[in-house]
Amino acid sequence: MYHIAVIGAGTMGNGIAHVFAMNGHTVSLIDLNHAMLDKAMTTIAGNLDRMIKKGLLTEEQKQSTLANISTFSKIEDSGIEKVDLAIEAATENADIKLKIFASLDKECKPDAILASNTSSISITKIAAATNRPDKVIGMHFMNPVPVMKLVEIINGYATSAQTTQTIAELTKQLGKIPVEANDYPGFVANRILMPMINEAIYTLYEGVAGVAEIDTVMKLGMAHPMGPLQLADFIGLDVCLSILKVLHDGFGNPKYAPCPLLVNMVTAGRLGIKSGEGFYNYSGGGKELVVSGRFG
Repeated sequence: MYHIAVIGAGTMGNGIAHVFAMNGHTVSLIDLNHAMLDKAMTTIAGNLDRMIKKGLLTEEQKQSTLANISTFSKIEDSGIEKVDLAIEAATENADIKLKIFASLDKECKPDAILASNTSSISITKIAAATNRPDKVIGMHFMNPVPVMKLVEIINGYATSAQTTQTIAELTKQLGKIPVEANDYPGFVANRILMPMINEAIYTLYEGVAGVAEIDTVMKLGMAHPMGPLQLADFIGLDVCLSILKVLHDGFGNPKYAPCPLLVNMVTAGRLGIKSGEGFYNYSGGGKELVVSGRFG
């Protein structure tokens, strides 16, 4: 597992590329958007600089890591046919992921493993877009990837034991901790996390308490490092809504129905940190959390 391709240069994609490159893998980082690729490399360099300041990395290791990453705007130009593992880290949209996997199946060598960083979409459904469902697996990293230790390893219906073992061992080599889960909506992390976030939004929506109060209760009372509403902003309210829809559609249980306030905020373009405003306002760089305006 030396040559790696990462498809998608957003927050998760650049983090995944960073971790693999830092651990000696050559990485092809692929995104249709040239600006996203430039931003990804700037982000990776900045994160490496922070590690140097903390004494966790040397300047030589930084340069070696950056040298291990090549960027491409077209899959066919990236040397994808040579990679041992391709990891899709595109937006949380089933149609987009299915198209990517169909393309990867066509372009990658027969024994290459195809992984998805999806946080909720069925691995079995994704694998069905390929002719190698035994070599398709979920590899769900947590954000921020360079810092968080957990990687959820999701087995699709046809994922082979050998594929699972290979990816679990690779995860450990990256200094991460693999945890296996079976392919049901939301897997483990988001099946538990998203209903909590949704309930926090309902608590705000129904006027039980304000944004700061809800987050303070969860931080001080439950020892959470970040309150659920701030975490939702960090994840992206649009991503939270997409995952809740997957849970609601997958189980048909009304307890997963997205709060109307969440739906309205996403419709209005208030997506959290990525848009500059969600439950908090980040126009000042997010250094001081300022609760956004009227809710409901």
